[in-house]
Amino acid sequence: MSNTWRKRDTGITIRIIACLSILALLYIIFITVLAYLGLGYLPIILISSVFILSQWYFSDKIVLWSTRAKIVTKDQNPNLHTLVEQIALVNGLPKPKIAVVNSNIPNAFATGKGHRSSVVAVTTGLLNLLDHDELEGVLAHELTHIKNRDVLVITLASLFSTIAWQVMQFSFFGSMYGVGRDRNNGGAMLIIIAVSFITWIVSFLIIRAISRYREYSADRGAAQLTQKPKSLANALLKISGNMDRVSAREVRHFEGYNAFFIIPAISKESLFNLFSTHPPVEKRIQKLLDMEKSMER
Repeated sequence: MSNTWRKRDTGITIRIIACLSILALLYIIFITVLAYLGLGYLPIILISSVFILSQWYFSDKIVLWSTRAKIVTKDQNPNLHTLVEQIALVNGLPKPKIAVVNSNIPNAFATGKGHRSSVVAVTTGLLNLLDHDELEGVLAHELTHIKNRDVLVITLASLFSTIAWQVMQFSFFGSMYGVGRDRNNGGAMLIIIAVSFITWIVSFLIIRAISRYREYSADRGAAQLTQKPKSLANALLKISGNMDRVSAREVRHFEGYNAFFIIPAISKESLFNLFSTHPPVEKRIQKLLDMEKSMER
């Protein structure tokens, strides 16, 4: 096996640019059709502006609040702070804020709009489960997400999906409550709903494609940074193996935030690969083990 994994991962940049370009083109077509069919520019601008501003300013705060993540100081958890600080220093990144989630689910995530506003969060379940090297691999994975600005990219990409969904709902309820009583208006509303639905589906699938590749890229970045791919592989194996031991109620609470987690907080039986935000954990582990073999040569 060659050492090509050591090189800079330009694949994620190419894929993100391609996906966002497709989404932008789709969004232009979407807006053009809506305007042509009579949905005024003012409602479109208002809908777009509200959701863009909301996602931009409040997305990270909502994630922290919803997951019950609490920011911890260095005095409260010196070991965790020291480990994150060392990894950030090697990456040339400002040290992110650190949060802990009081949950038995072993997991971690990163959020924030930029390098200086980023937060790395870990659960108490993760801290109790992993050893030092495994935890280092997980933290390096999350810091790679921050370095690649993955959270910002996913937020921007999800705008298209969110706006399409809201316009679809607006059109659907508008047709129900009298806007579509006229035959011509009714036909226009059906076209708007259909175009919105197609836009939402395509956006949904593209976002998942980006999310899946960024997980591979973050695994690879963590392996490059720590030089311990096997430790991250062991961490992924432990996390996925212990996920089913968590109560169903606790898992349901966190399911809506799976795009942020290093491993989806759902049981293996309910994981549908087509709609998953993450690639299969078995494939991720195998890639990391292949990297470990490459380093030994």
